[in-house]
Amino acid sequence: MKKFIMVGAALVLALALAGCGQKPQTAPQGTEQPPTGMAEQPSPAPGTDSNVSQGAGQNDTNNTNTEEPKLQTVQVELYYTDDNLMELTKVQRDIQFREDKDKYAEAFKQLQVAESGLFSLWEKVILKKASFGDGELHIDIQLPDEARLGSGGEALAIEALKATMFQFDEVRSLELTVDGEQVESLMGHVELEHPMTR
Repeated sequence: MKKFIMVGAALVLALALAGCGQKPQTAPQGTEQPPTGMAEQPSPAPGTDSNVSQGAGQNDTNNTNTEEPKLQTVQVELYYTDDNLMELTKVQRDIQFREDKDKYAEAFKQLQVAESGLFSLWEKVILKKASFGDGELHIDIQLPDEARLGSGGEALAIEALKATMFQFDEVRSLELTVDGEQVESLMGHVELEHPMTR
């Protein structure tokens, strides 16, 4: 009899321990309840993506009126020199821009990128702004010490900039400023006109 009581007590104890590790029972099918503290999420309709939110605020790509302008591509002439700073060499290269007002800055940026075997006279100059209005192109730059050249390099740099920018028919004059100020000389050797004209 003691044996049966001990076996029975062991069974009761085993059942009690097993009950502690069990998950809460689910409700019968059709009355499924979400776990406590969690909001019930509606299931998406078949054939729809559950990650896409639906509603009045959703953008409809077919009704979009604001299209980004397409990139325009124009071939420009850029001017570089050799390592001896003896003469300018013309190079043709394509530039890309969205609006016409951006083409001058793009041309300047390409003028800063040397062609193989040639030297860019504007490579270390920092372009701050390029704006155009009433036939005048205004270019404002920052001129770090490492961008300064001797008298021959300075004269060629100004000629390279003029030749590059005056290829655009609408540009009748070119105003070059340093940190927003008109300067007598770009690098201290050559007098700078305000504005430069064709």
